[in-house]
Amino acid sequence: MENAETRPLLDSIYRSESRRVLATLIRLLGDFDMAEEALHDAFVEALRAWPEEGVPANPRAWLISTGRFKAIDRLRRAARFDQALSGVSRQLDDVATPEPDSTDEADDVEDDRLRLIFTCCHPALGPDAQIALTLREVCGLETEQIAHAFLTSPSTLAQRIVRAKTKIRDAGIPYQVPSRDELPERLDAVLHVLYLVFNEGYLASAGEMLTRPDLSGEAIRLARLLIELLPEPEAMGLLALMLLHEARRAARASPSGELVLLEDQDRTRWDGAQIDEGRDLVERALYSRRFGPYTLQAAIAAVHAEAPDASRTDWRQIVGLYDVLLRVDPSPVVRLNRAAAIAMRDGAEAGLALIESILARDELTDYHLAHAARADLLRRLGRAGEAIAAYERALELTRQGPERRFFQKRLEELRAT
Repeated sequence: MENAETRPLLDSIYRSESRRVLATLIRLLGDFDMAEEALHDAFVEALRAWPEEGVPANPRAWLISTGRFKAIDRLRRAARFDQALSGVSRQLDDVATPEPDSTDEADDVEDDRLRLIFTCCHPALGPDAQIALTLREVCGLETEQIAHAFLTSPSTLAQRIVRAKTKIRDAGIPYQVPSRDELPERLDAVLHVLYLVFNEGYLASAGEMLTRPDLSGEAIRLARLLIELLPEPEAMGLLALMLLHEARRAARASPSGELVLLEDQDRTRWDGAQIDEGRDLVERALYSRRFGPYTLQAAIAAVHAEAPDASRTDWRQIVGLYDVLLRVDPSPVVRLNRAAAIAMRDGAEAGLALIESILARDELTDYHLAHAARADLLRRLGRAGEAIAAYERALELTRQGPERRFFQKRLEELRAT
């Protein structure tokens, strides 16, 4: 195989396997930075070796093994200058394979990425640090993407991630899934992580692609694994929410990749199997009476899925669900979504008043969707000048190509009239 043929293959393998390889290397080596260096070394070695020797039958296992031995070589070289490290090098030599220890109760989960999520969500770390670290290390999101999800600056996020890594190293936090007795208290942070990963896949924060199917698919896969490990109602509710949204993927963009609003989507293109599975999970979670915000959001998505067309959406039921959700999760984003639903039930004036009160409290002032929602209601009310200013603010804040083109199109229409 020529080197020119190897590089595209390696790029594809990197996209699909690198985070799994990294998760296993972190478990084997016990250090984030060492594992990241080993991952880089393994791919560099693959670029050198595979054109001559051929692609191995199991590329992931090859990369894990190569990365591990590259890390050992690094330690051995360092040990020449520091004898204290030689014991660490000998200890790593004893790690024979990346297979989990079958004697450990926590190893019912044979997936290192899920194992690493629980490690990153250790109670010794703050909630924001847990989520930021997991999104960066487990899922490979860029710091800028995570900052967008947190509505904060990239520099703040970078510092948070560095502090979290330092805390894990200094506190000796183990790289393992916790025992079953410890799992429930760690569940909320893990669910939040999976939720943010899915959101980034469902609506990318930047770039020319509206969605990132690799991220949303990975979030769904990990949610299924989590339910196998811990079949809690709220975990089922989160998986339901993901499936009900994912079911609409094919209809959310035009053939040219442009954004299609929910009200304009061709509902015959929605995935009926995913909708059925999502609705079943919602019902199971609701009947348990131990549900939370993800289940309520899934119930709202289920109401949308039940409507044969946008005009027959049961907005009264959706507003009622948002009222309950707001008591459980009184966040500005939930208030914004509820305001949009009220606009559909009671009219644009009612929804606009609520959105403007949110922005007046300096909440979501840097959130482009808040300004886009306000702009749309102003447009419906015929207040073109104010709508133009709001769309311009939304355009200024978004970094995603399809959204930018959608806002620009709205601006052109408003300016023309």
